[in-house]
Amino acid sequence: MPDDTLLPFPLPAIKPKKVIAAFDGGRLSSNGGVALLALAEKRVGIIDRLSRLFPDERDQDRVAHPLDSIVGARVLAISCGYEDGNDLDHLRKDPAFKLACGRMPDSGHDLCSQPTISRLENAPCLKDVVRLTYALVDQWCASYRVEPDAIVLPACSRIAAKVGPAMPDLRSFAPADRDLDIDDTCDVVHGCQQLSLFNAYYDERCFLPIHIYDTERSRPVAVILRPGKTPSGVEIRGYLRRLTRRIRQHWPTTRITFRGDSHYACPEAMTWCEANNISYIFGLAGTNPLAKKIEDEADAVRTERAVKDADVVRGFAETKHRAGSWTKSRRVIARIEATRLGCDRRYVVTNIKIGTAEWLYDSLYCVRGQAETSSP
Repeated sequence: MPDDTLLPFPLPAIKPKKVIAAFDGGRLSSNGGVALLALAEKRVGIIDRLSRLFPDERDQDRVAHPLDSIVGARVLAISCGYEDGNDLDHLRKDPAFKLACGRMPDSGHDLCSQPTISRLENAPCLKDVVRLTYALVDQWCASYRVEPDAIVLPACSRIAAKVGPAMPDLRSFAPADRDLDIDDTCDVVHGCQQLSLFNAYYDERCFLPIHIYDTERSRPVAVILRPGKTPSGVEIRGYLRRLTRRIRQHWPTTRITFRGDSHYACPEAMTWCEANNISYIFGLAGTNPLAKKIEDEADAVRTERAVKDADVVRGFAETKHRAGSWTKSRRVIARIEATRLGCDRRYVVTNIKIGTAEWLYDSLYCVRGQAETSSP
C-alpha cells in the first residue's frame, strides 16, 4: 500500500498532548540489548580471539565481510536468541545489529547472510575446532591478572571449623586451588543433525555437550559439543587430560579439583587424576556391598529419627571401597537421610584426604553446578 491512509478517528490526547500514529520513524529495531552485549564483548575480546583461529582461504581482494564481522554477527545473534543461521537473512539489515558490529545503521553495508554463515561454520577441520576450544580456555586464564597461586577454596573457613587444629596439612590444600565443575546438558534437536542421537534418559533426540565451569568466578572454561550419549571413561579421561595440559601452560603450579556427577566416576578418569596430582570428587552410584559397609551408621540415623519422631534426620559416614573395575580402594563418603518415607543414601568418591565427610559432601560436592545458574 504505497499511499497513506488517515485514521477514521482521532487518538485520545494525553495530558494534553496530541497522539498521532505514523510509520515514518525510519529503520527501527527491537534488539536494543545487542548494543550492551557488543560493549561487554569489546572488553572481553573473545570474537577477535576466535576470528584469528578460523581458517580463511578467501581472496582478500574480493572479501566483502571480514572474518571478525562474520564471527561477531553470529555470536551476537546467538546471544540474543537467534540460534539459526537463517535468522541472519533479516538481521543483516537490522540497525541495532549493524551498529553492534561497527557499521552505520542506515548508510553502512548490510551484515553477512545465511550462506556466508554456513560456509564459515563448515570451514574448520578437527584441528581448527580443537584450537577454537583452547581459545576459550586461554580466554578464561587471561581473565586472571596473575596465576592464582593463593586463591582460597570456597568455604575454606568451614573446613577449619570442621576439621579442627589436628590436621596440619589443611593449609596446604586451600591455597592455589581451582574447582572446575564438569557436567553435560541435554540440547534437544529437531531433525537428523550430525552427532544427534536418541537419549533414553532424557527421552529426546539430542546432543549432550559437556560444560566445564570455574566455580570461583562462575565463568565458563570449555564447552565440548558431542553426541547425545553418556561419555565413556576413555572419552572423559581424554577431555580432562587435554584441558589440564592447556591450563598447565598458563598456570604450572595451580592445583585443580574436578567435580562431577556419578557417570564421571569412571576408573579411567580417577586413575588419571591420581597419577597427575589432580583432585576430584565425583558422585558414585550406590551398590549393595557399599550399603553394607555403612549399615551401622544408617541404622543409627534411622533410630535417631524414630526416637525423636522427626521429619528428617541427616547423617554422614565414610569408608574405603573398591569396586570391581577399580585398581585400588578409594575414599567414599555417604550422606544418609532418614525420613518418614524411609532411608535415602547418596555417595561420592574422592582422592581428597582432608575434611570431614559432612564438609566434603555438603560444602564441597553439593555446590556443584551452581556456576551455570549464578552466572550474570
